[in-house]
Amino acid sequence: MPVEPLSQKEIEDRLAELPGWSLDGDRLTRSSRLGSHFAATAMVVHIARVQEELDHHSDLTLGYDTVSLSVHTHSAGGAVTEKDVELARRVEDLAPGHGAH
Repeated sequence: MPVEPLSQKEIEDRLAELPGWSLDGDRLTRSSRLGSHFAATAMVVHIARVQEELDHHSDLTLGYDTVSLSVHTHSAGGAVTEKDVELARRVEDLAPGHGAH
């Protein structure tokens, strides 16, 4: 079943529900700062598990005490879809447990 790109208005509506996330070109992006390198690493592992569950993967970058994500849907021509929004929501749900801000 093909995944349809979201319209600009739909993306804006979804982003209004996802504080800290933004549209950068054709990708949803978010960076979070954590209390330590270990906390950031643990969050990356947790996000990787969620990505496997969803079978949808972002560009995921680990810094010393930061985690950055950038996501779009390759099968939709690199556009933003509901799959990207769902991943962003799942990341937002797990982030507080890692002390991300």
